[in-house]
Amino acid sequence: MFHNRRSFAAAFIGAALAFLATPTLAQTQDIAQAAAGTYTLDINHTAVVARVPHAGFSYEIFRFTPTAGELIWDPASPASNRVNVTVSTASIQTPVEGFAEELQEQRFLNAQQFPTATFVSTAFRQTDATHGQVEGDLTLKGVTKRVTFDVELIGAGRGMRGGHVIGFHATTTVNNADYSFPGFISGQTQIVIDAEFQKR
Repeated sequence: MFHNRRSFAAAFIGAALAFLATPTLAQTQDIAQAAAGTYTLDINHTAVVARVPHAGFSYEIFRFTPTAGELIWDPASPASNRVNVTVSTASIQTPVEGFAEELQEQRFLNAQQFPTATFVSTAFRQTDATHGQVEGDLTLKGVTKRVTFDVELIGAGRGMRGGHVIGFHATTTVNNADYSFPGFISGQTQIVIDAEFQKR
């Protein structure tokens, strides 16, 4: 029995090491490893977070679920790249019991009339090997404003299933006064997106 246990343990460790050494996993920040083409947003590995000022003391953290997104990518021509993302406003999550439902109402997000928020890029600007800016139009509650995301490449290459994957971290800020929120929601909200795109 002891021999069988040792054999099992050795087999398990060997399998684990082989998995960790699998070359299909992306472990690089080399943008050249991101093949040109059209990528689809992986909504299972994407988070959209809003950090909203809370009475000047701290920030309320709200999470949203994206429903669709597309990235047209060419590492040889950053200026020609394009991206769009659609988010469900009714998907808002908060740890405060019952508050998510209230935030969907008319005086806040008005999710019934405006069920989605969208971002559509208008310009890509690469600043170094792993950073850049993406400018575009953010539409929330029927109001469209030009915003600029600061973007960091997290990883690029082949994913666990063999296809090409690109992962980004992006942040921007918006003026709360632009979106007809109640007066106590003042200042600026930071929007944070952590996203993976998979090549079709």
